[in-house]
Amino acid sequence: MKFSQLQKFILQQSYSREKKVHRNLFSKFYNSSAIAPKGQDRVKIITKSLERLINKGLLVGFGERTKHKWYIKEVQLTLLGRRLAKKLLGQQVELPLKRR
Repeated sequence: MKFSQLQKFILQQSYSREKKVHRNLFSKFYNSSAIAPKGQDRVKIITKSLERLINKGLLVGFGERTKHKWYIKEVQLTLLGRRLAKKLLGQQVELPLKRR
């Protein structure tokens, strides 16, 4: 599976923390980023990433349910998510070198 940098960050932070992780922790991803989206866009991007990881079966979301929408407040890794996060932590980052 291919993951975005944000999704990798979410998996790694969830693996290294307690069982349930509050979603405010994931906004730290954009603190170190040079090109960071503004205000409300951050929330939307993080929510979409969390929803996609939940749909893949890597996370379980906890929050509130309204008639039309889920509001995810905390997440927890599933067994498959823990395995994948452990694999991502052990993987060496590839350098963007071009081969001829």
